[in-house]
Amino acid sequence: MHMVSKIEISHRTVIFTIALLAGIWLILEIRDLLFLFFIAFILMASLRPFVESLETRRIPRVISILFIYILVIGLVAVTVGGLVPLLVTQTTKLIANLPKIEAMIRPYYQLDLKALTQQLAPVSQDVLKVTLGLFSNITTTLTILVFTFYLLLERKFMEKHLIETFGKTAGMRVADTVKAVEFGLGSWMRGEFVLMLSIGLLSYIGLLLLGIDYALPLAILAGLFEIIPIIGPILSAVPAVLVGLTISPTLGLAVVALYIVLQQLENNFIVPWVMKRAIGLSPLVSIIAIMVGSRLAGLTGALLAIPFVITFEQILKTTLASTPENS
Repeated sequence: MHMVSKIEISHRTVIFTIALLAGIWLILEIRDLLFLFFIAFILMASLRPFVESLETRRIPRVISILFIYILVIGLVAVTVGGLVPLLVTQTTKLIANLPKIEAMIRPYYQLDLKALTQQLAPVSQDVLKVTLGLFSNITTTLTILVFTFYLLLERKFMEKHLIETFGKTAGMRVADTVKAVEFGLGSWMRGEFVLMLSIGLLSYIGLLLLGIDYALPLAILAGLFEIIPIIGPILSAVPAVLVGLTISPTLGLAVVALYIVLQQLENNFIVPWVMKRAIGLSPLVSIIAIMVGSRLAGLTGALLAIPFVITFEQILKTTLASTPENS
């Protein structure tokens, strides 16, 4: 006769399980808010050095933050105001000439513009959806700016708040983790901005030297697409090559050569120089992260995959460093 073993579940296990499930449910319910908070944290990490630099010059922190906000918004407004008229003119001309471009290229390259449009439609819709959701939604933008403002304002009191909440030992451990994550994300963000600016400027100079029409919108596209890992430079090269082909096959090949040279400069010189203080990830880890992020959250997931990996990496490093074996 077999004895039936009795499994006892303690009240602590039940409470822990309920709390864990409730926590997961809460995270899923407020995931949109957490997403905005994560973007604000990245912005805070990238702007904090400038705020603290002004504060060391005896400028109050609130005034320093507002000054940087005004400066950044002013630069964006002046840039957009100066570029939009020329950008609209050149882009309108490019769109008007699309039938001519197709007619010139089709006999030699069998380009099916309709098939190409259908293939690119999902990507275009995804890009448009993300753009409208993040930048055209005033409420979302203001929420991110408000989160960033208060994160910058309260950053100097972070250790004090964490110690009061978790105690001295645990609070300092959490503070070290936050500092590590902040350093990684801030370095990545500033590096990406410099990288986008560099590629956009070099693309504009190269396209102007080759005599390519629509150099401005094509260069801006190259700079913006630089933030999309792996495939961004390839996507930005396609319209530039098509424009070159409308003039002559030789010029089209010259544009291909230009983007290959830019890609080599980026991989071998620009990225190592710009990212020398950033947190480096191996290409394999980056590709896997982007694929997983794209599968889980589309284009948004692909764009934020690297920041999420940097965050996880820094949390893991500080956790392992604080274990008794390593302390």
